[in-house]
Amino acid sequence: MILDYLILALHSLRHRKLRSWLTVVGIIIGVAAIISLITVSRSLESTIQEQFEQFGANRILISAKGFQGPGTLSQSLTTKDVETIEKISGFEYVLPALFRNGEVKHRGETSFTLISGLPADSFEQFYADMGVELDQGRTIQEKEKYTAIIGSRVAKEMFSRDLSVGSKIIVNKGEFRVVGIVEEIGNAQDDNQITISLETAREIFNEPERVDTIIAQVKSTSDIPLLQEKIERELERKRRDTNFQVLTASQILEQINQVLGVMQVVLVGIAAISLLVGAIGIMNSMYTSVLERTKDIGIMKAIGARNSAISQIFLIESGLIGLGGGIMGVLLGTGLAFLLGSFSQQAGFLLIIKIEPMVLILGLLFAFVIGMVSGILPAYQASRLKPVDALRYE
Repeated sequence: MILDYLILALHSLRHRKLRSWLTVVGIIIGVAAIISLITVSRSLESTIQEQFEQFGANRILISAKGFQGPGTLSQSLTTKDVETIEKISGFEYVLPALFRNGEVKHRGETSFTLISGLPADSFEQFYADMGVELDQGRTIQEKEKYTAIIGSRVAKEMFSRDLSVGSKIIVNKGEFRVVGIVEEIGNAQDDNQITISLETAREIFNEPERVDTIIAQVKSTSDIPLLQEKIERELERKRRDTNFQVLTASQILEQINQVLGVMQVVLVGIAAISLLVGAIGIMNSMYTSVLERTKDIGIMKAIGARNSAISQIFLIESGLIGLGGGIMGVLLGTGLAFLLGSFSQQAGFLLIIKIEPMVLILGLLFAFVIGMVSGILPAYQASRLKPVDALRYE
């Protein structure tokens, strides 16, 4: 019996092809928007998670309040703060870092990029802990000055001629020799970065005391809460202020995930408006179909069709519209997600798109349910028609 209803519904949809296609467009747009936004946002969350796993859970980051990352200005930390933290036991090492946007020249060409300064004696260990690998060359050695390690995009894209180990570049009027090139990391900021020794960075940027970030490598992850509390207490006592922030990698990740979660809800909510418009379109189309087929309904009821049978025919028809729009919407949304992932990689941000089958299945079910719900009132109207009135309808 259901198969007969399905055949009738398909015949009706074929009979009004143009209207059916116009009706299904709203569902396609809504489902595609939702699938693409959820896929991209969840892929972004996964990518950030992987980056933080690479960064490591056994680090504590100390920075001035208002410091939002390399390139931003805030009331700085100083070398005294580094000394205060170094006196606290429980760390493998305490690494101060300085970040500045600087002018870079090579063979008469000029560019601007992020320059980071790290202690020369910590490069090898820090790179090993961070999982950073060199494509060419070596790290900066202890007491070595005016040498630089450059990112992959600096080497290949910043100037018309590629840089290699041994190339000379001028950073803020200081001449540096490239000793290492980092393998491509996948985001523009890291791949466009030039790293030099902290001592040299202090000279060329005239920053004898300032520190932007302090990275404290913890010996045991179980000690992180206690050490975090100790850092906060000691810095507040020594500085006599609270103009600093002490964060763990998990706290930073939690903050980012909260922001991404809010963005996901807002974006999906906006996309859901398209589905609402599509649902109204289905309802309007089904009402029109009821009017067009009033006489057919009267004939079916006259030969014994029950109200429930009439309702099922129209519900199946509206459900098919929703399901058809859902299938095309899922395909379109998946394609858009991969397209956005490709654009992001070209822009220098490594966004790995991961398709979750459950998201696709839920998208299809959601579209089908939207179609069915939109057809309830028209189906009810069709089922309530009296055979005599329906047969007389012109």
